[in-house]
Amino acid sequence: MGVRRALDMVLTEANKDHGPLYTYGPLIHNEQVMKLLESKGVSPVDVVSHIQKGTIVIRAHGIPPEQRKLLKGSGLRIIDATCPRVARVQSIVRYHTHKGYTAVIVGEADHPEVIGLRGYGNGKAYVISSIEELPDLPKSENLIIVAQTTQEKQQYMEIVGSIKKRFPDALVFDTICDATQRRQEDVRALAPHVDGIVVVGGYHSGNTRRLAQMAKSAGVPTFHVETEAELDKKQLSSMELVGVTAGASTPNWMIKKVVQEIEAIRSRKEPILGRSARYALKFLFQTNTVISLGAFFLCYASLLLSGTSPDLGHPSLAFLYIYAMHVLNRFLDKGASLYNDPERALFYRSHRRIIILSGLAAITGCLGLSYSIGLTTFVTMVGLSILGSIYSLPILPLGQSKLGRSFRIKDIPGSKTLAQALAWGAVIALLPLLEAAGPSWLAAFTAFFFVSTVVYVRSAFFDIFQVQGDLIVGSETIAITLGEKRTLLLLKGVLLLGAIVLAVAPLLSLVGPFSYLLLLCYLTLSLCLIAYERRWLYPSTRLEAMVEANLFFAGLLGLIWKFLSWPR
Repeated sequence: MGVRRALDMVLTEANKDHGPLYTYGPLIHNEQVMKLLESKGVSPVDVVSHIQKGTIVIRAHGIPPEQRKLLKGSGLRIIDATCPRVARVQSIVRYHTHKGYTAVIVGEADHPEVIGLRGYGNGKAYVISSIEELPDLPKSENLIIVAQTTQEKQQYMEIVGSIKKRFPDALVFDTICDATQRRQEDVRALAPHVDGIVVVGGYHSGNTRRLAQMAKSAGVPTFHVETEAELDKKQLSSMELVGVTAGASTPNWMIKKVVQEIEAIRSRKEPILGRSARYALKFLFQTNTVISLGAFFLCYASLLLSGTSPDLGHPSLAFLYIYAMHVLNRFLDKGASLYNDPERALFYRSHRRIIILSGLAAITGCLGLSYSIGLTTFVTMVGLSILGSIYSLPILPLGQSKLGRSFRIKDIPGSKTLAQALAWGAVIALLPLLEAAGPSWLAAFTAFFFVSTVVYVRSAFFDIFQVQGDLIVGSETIAITLGEKRTLLLLKGVLLLGAIVLAVAPLLSLVGPFSYLLLLCYLTLSLCLIAYERRWLYPSTRLEAMVEANLFFAGLLGLIWKFLSWPR
């Protein structure tokens, strides 16, 4: 949490372009991330005397009070990204040493976090890393014991036990970060069940090295790698089951790349039929065919909700339009994909021509089908296609916008999520009524509201998973603007409002009783939010599939309703 928080703070500041941006020491123990930050104009410095202006970020490890005073006297703008858990340990050491206690810090003496903690000890803080160093501790009646937040729990408790034998009245604080502790417990749990463990993270990261050491001590072949290029493919190919863990300073996209490379190795041992089925399913997801089919089923449900007789024409129109727009915007906005979904980005790069041709075929088919439905539908579809196409394109030339760079609609904070919701609502719920005789626009707008809210929640929910990649490329999504907790609260509010509208609409004779059945879609989406919020499920293909399944679920409910209401 602390490392991710610090990285997000630095990326957010870098995107504001407020002038020179520095970090006080390397922000993160990861060479690849440091190179990325340097490409965005972020420079690590150890001395500030030569810097005249700019912003400096205190990294997650924290710094001693003396260094903090030095920074304040430099005249630089300061952003404090000290991990809240580290700050808690600092306050414990400072408070108790002021009260006359001697602090014992269990950790690595030369680690930046420990150097910072020692600085708060008022000259009465000692650092040890093993039981063998206990004789070096001074005699003291008042003693407190704290740990570097990334220490190994079991080792810390062994050292504490030895200290308590010598100093029975010593106060002990459990200051190990719970995320670090959970990862260590996970390694112990994985070890008996796997043929090997891959630990992803920087070679200079203490907590990453400890994870690798724990795996080795469990007797499991262990591979500590920084990138997927360092994997021992020959040795991994002989294994049936491989466990993967990562250090606290390892960003999501690097973990994904390693996992994808391991899966590719593993796939060569699968039976040809199973491998073909898995590739086919992955192909459908990566080409946006699944989400486009979801639009098809959602359109069918929307037609039933608005009281329009379902046909194949308008759902097919929705399928072609959503497919074409997703393909187009993937190519126009490929920056974030490199970090949010590296496998899909690689797929698009490898099959560029085929995907572009399929996108062009989809938009051509979409316009042709809309023309066959009616001239009004065709003209509207042309307009929607133009709007969808210019979303990621520069509107104002370089230097004309207030930001001093080309302006795009996607640069408006939160615009992506809202634009997707409105576009889906227009194509799926409103477009079918343009050629209808005596359409019920109140029913149509109820269907529009249903479709838009479902799509809005889906898109904003995925934005939460992709904050890090969006920050890197400077995208202002709703999740970045509001933060994760507020975004989840907003989505719950949207679902509640949608449920109220669907529940009240039949009572006002706006739509039929099918509206009540569609309340189940809001329920299943709510369960996805809760599962993520309570950490029952983490961002993964499984959670993504569960969210996308809601679109198909709406169509399935439509088919069930149609079957139940069929004349007998």
